[in-house]
Amino acid sequence: MPNKPMERFEAFQVRAGEKAAGFKTRVMVCCGPGCLANGSQDVAEAFERELKKKGLLKGRKGIAAGKTGCHGLCEAGPLVAIEPAGVLYTRVKPTNVKDIVEKTVQKGEVIERLLYRDGKKGPRIPKYKDIPFYSNQVRVSLRNVGRVDPFDLEDAVANGAYSGLARALNKMTPDGVIKEITNSGLRGRGGAGFATGKKWRACRDATDDRKFVICNGDEGDPGAFKDRAIMEGDPHSVLEGMIIGAFAVGAHEGYIYVRHEYPLAVVSLQAAINDAREAGLQGHPGQRFRL
Repeated sequence: MPNKPMERFEAFQVRAGEKAAGFKTRVMVCCGPGCLANGSQDVAEAFERELKKKGLLKGRKGIAAGKTGCHGLCEAGPLVAIEPAGVLYTRVKPTNVKDIVEKTVQKGEVIERLLYRDGKKGPRIPKYKDIPFYSNQVRVSLRNVGRVDPFDLEDAVANGAYSGLARALNKMTPDGVIKEITNSGLRGRGGAGFATGKKWRACRDATDDRKFVICNGDEGDPGAFKDRAIMEGDPHSVLEGMIIGAFAVGAHEGYIYVRHEYPLAVVSLQAAINDAREAGLQGHPGQRFRL
């Protein structure tokens, strides 16, 4: 018997992937809090106007103009990444947009004055991956932050969102999910390092009729902003993890706590919840996970 929900998701994945592959170039403007404070919203709007004026946002092999979450290099913002060239521009102003479109997007030229400089007298570094701040990182949970548009479900799915959920719901049992989490060695990131598999097993074995999944986005540790970055820049990964956890432990309701100082995270998460709900990505039919 055909698995209709799985078939629909796989078709959605294909469409999202084809759409992403159809763009010759992606202009991604950082709209994390630091860059927004420095005017990146105006930069993003300037790119959209300039690309529309030149007719580059239309048709196959056009240009994608999007926003991303925080890239982490806030002191050099607003940041603009040009993919697949891998170029990163720093301290971009709306007045720089025309030059970037004409020289980099259309001609493939690099504008040296906008490149990152390592120190006051260091060389300009054109490639995102070669900037020391990034080259020394190995990203796991933050792998898509700064790469995907948090307000574009198709972009998230094209970059792997909900594929783990589809596998869990359609090819695994709740006990099988818990076993895989246990075998992975995954631990909590709150400081105690408690084994996630043990937490999920205890909740699964609890006899209560009603269970909940709680996402703690308070992040009270001084100088810690990883949760903020994920919630703002890759909200679908948060929802996917919560739904997988709910399936494993037998919960059908969840809550996300976001501290008052993270208003952008609330906006990103609410938009992601609405998009996931509309796309039917909240669990098995008849057993929807409610956020």
